[in-house]
Amino acid sequence: MFLKKLTIHNESTIIRDIPFHKGLNLIVDETQTSDRKESGNSVGKTTVLRLIDYCFGSSGSNIYKDPEFKGKTNSQVEEFLKKNNIIISMTLKEDLELTDSLEIEIRRNFLSKKEKIFEINGEQQTIENFPKKLKELIFKSPLAKPTFRQIIAKNIRDEKNRITNTLKVLNSFATKEEYESLFLFWLGIELDTNERKQQLVRDQKTENNLLQRLKKEASLSQIEQSLIVINRTIEELTLRKNSFVVNESYEEDLEELNKIKLQINERSTAISSLVLRRDLILESKTELENEVSSVDDQQIKSLYQEAKVLIPELQKTFEDTIRFHNQMILHKVEYIAKEIPDLEEKLAERKREMSELLVLEKKLAQKLKKAGAVEELQKVVSDLNNTFEKKGSLEEQKRLWELSIEKLDNIEKELNKINAGIDSKDDQIQKRIAEFNKYFSELSNRLYGEQFVLSSDDKDKDKNVYEFKVSSLSGNLGTGKKKGQIAAFDLAYIQFADAEGIECLHFVLQDQIENIHDNQISSILTEIVAEVNCQYILPVLKDKLPVEIDIDQYQVLSLSQSDKLFRIP
Repeated sequence: MFLKKLTIHNESTIIRDIPFHKGLNLIVDETQTSDRKESGNSVGKTTVLRLIDYCFGSSGSNIYKDPEFKGKTNSQVEEFLKKNNIIISMTLKEDLELTDSLEIEIRRNFLSKKEKIFEINGEQQTIENFPKKLKELIFKSPLAKPTFRQIIAKNIRDEKNRITNTLKVLNSFATKEEYESLFLFWLGIELDTNERKQQLVRDQKTENNLLQRLKKEASLSQIEQSLIVINRTIEELTLRKNSFVVNESYEEDLEELNKIKLQINERSTAISSLVLRRDLILESKTELENEVSSVDDQQIKSLYQEAKVLIPELQKTFEDTIRFHNQMILHKVEYIAKEIPDLEEKLAERKREMSELLVLEKKLAQKLKKAGAVEELQKVVSDLNNTFEKKGSLEEQKRLWELSIEKLDNIEKELNKINAGIDSKDDQIQKRIAEFNKYFSELSNRLYGEQFVLSSDDKDKDKNVYEFKVSSLSGNLGTGKKKGQIAAFDLAYIQFADAEGIECLHFVLQDQIENIHDNQISSILTEIVAEVNCQYILPVLKDKLPVEIDIDQYQVLSLSQSDKLFRIP
């Protein structure tokens, strides 16, 4: 899929209509260096990339909060987009050179609830279905993992982690299993076990945490040895109880009393089991809630003001990271706590039954007491009841231990089966990597006289996942060279995907290209991009480009201090 055009408009006015073509597409900031210091570099060139990302399902928050809007408050920009019901329309096309080739039109606005526009080809979508539909249309895949947003992360390099990392383009919370499924998908190897594997790893972590909490109470060996002692005590007390000789009229009432006591024991065991389960969940809930971060807003504001001086490209706020972390924790709290209401209801019912049985027990005991002296027998029965309660509690702990061990064993078996299936594709994986490196090493060699290669490390022994990396014979890379590596990777991937018949986006959005040295910029922009079946879309500062680049030939949008992106009055 290629990017045909992006339109910023509402029902009555077209603010921008940006057509894109094959090859190099420049979004040019005309502001001179001397003027930029005063203006704050706020014309909106990077926002074009973010609007495209918004059409692909991003939250859009970076459209309001980007530093390039320093001349206006965040609320002013947000108010303009919402008050005027600004709509972002984007058209994708399978082949820009074929008039009748497949097109996908996406429309989004910035309103909420019933006024929200979330359309694909004129059909309103739900937030949940939107990325699934795009994955089916663009990548011809109905599977849930990797997600659509993960797949396209390398195509939209506007955030810090995507600008500075060639492969690690997901958020900081992404797992090795998520990267494994993503990298294999990029190589054209899609597995229907990806979602299941990621869920199993999450379940494995949950069960290991539960096992650690059970260990705090007692080890499985301690529980088993304690039960041996408890059972022996029960046998002794039962023999003593049975040794009592009473008259026949007393025996019938005592039998009834014993039945009630047995029911009391059963309820007591059930209550112990429910209380233990509830307490374990509440303990987990409390520990998770204690992980929720809270920070001093004033201190964070001060720190980030200082950080922005040192790192002007800093785009993620600490509060965003904390908020995302807290939301993840709160989702976990909600997940583990959903069982509590049902436990409480069952616990209340067992306690009610227990109360009724205790009343009956008291009545019968009083009746028997009148029939003769039974204090010694009652003490034996009381001791027996207490011992049964201890046994019930220990048996519940043992049950939880054995259940958790069984779950972990089943998880490991299923993971081993899934991993064996992935391992069976190793030859195919290595062949695809070798095919990709044919393009990657050739492009990087043209840029730097040095060959970069993609490789898959040996599987992580603990996680049992494929991990991929890019290496260079020269060791560490400088900022400019790193960005050149990223450019070579992205362009090589499009060549590789076309050669292997893998569905892909044929465009790359790359911010901060100016950090690449002039001769490499010229090679990328004037030679390499022209040879690849792609679109290379760059927001650039006009006076930072090499003089040999014909800007007019490649420019799709010109912005300046007098003509900014949204043209806000």
